[in-house]
Amino acid sequence: MGLIGEVLLLPFAPVRGSAWAIRQVLREAERIYYDPATVRAELARLEEQLEAGEITEEEFDRREDELLDRLETALSSGTTTGNGT
Repeated sequence: MGLIGEVLLLPFAPVRGSAWAIRQVLREAERIYYDPATVRAELARLEEQLEAGEITEEEFDRREDELLDRLETALSSGTTTGNGT
């Protein structure tokens, strides 16, 4: 894009900057969401809730399946850090 195009798009610079920032936040949120260490910690908390009687066996099974699906997705993608942050 030439100089004229850049000048014409200059009023949209804040929008482009905001879109970039939103993409960065989403990328980081997904990284944390699919981090194997995070998923394993959530599985441990879920088991503690079951043992304490805070959730039913059915609720435990449903949420455990969701967490295991997340873990499988994270491990198959291979793009996680595995440090829980």
